[in-house]
Amino acid sequence: MTIQDIGLFQALSAKMGYLNQRQSILAQNVANADTPGYRPKDLVEVDFSSMLKAQMGGTKTVAVATTNEGHLPNANSQVNVNAKKQKDTYEVAPSGNAVIMEEQLMKAGQNNMDYNLMLNVYQKQVGMMRMALGR
Repeated sequence: MTIQDIGLFQALSAKMGYLNQRQSILAQNVANADTPGYRPKDLVEVDFSSMLKAQMGGTKTVAVATTNEGHLPNANSQVNVNAKKQKDTYEVAPSGNAVIMEEQLMKAGQNNMDYNLMLNVYQKQVGMMRMALGR
């Protein structure tokens, strides 16, 4: 049994792989900031609600128990889980390039922080396993 057989480490590795690919795409966006007609690209993050619906068979529902009306919506309220915030629109350069450097650098910075978080969790888990094994 290797460390990669443990579900937590598989999830951490998958998230780190996603963040690595996203960093490459964000770097391409920055590199093409002056390329005429270039449109920025980004990876689509996994939608947990669609995965849950697929797992539940589409017809079953999950009831959420509430202890206080202020914490979560009650069972009778309608919540639209598919509602997404519309992205702010920005101007496109006369050359047709739509890369906004500030936006790309903010995404790259957030991506870097997310990767470091996953790396720290990975290292802490390995450290706890070593301690449990007496090493």
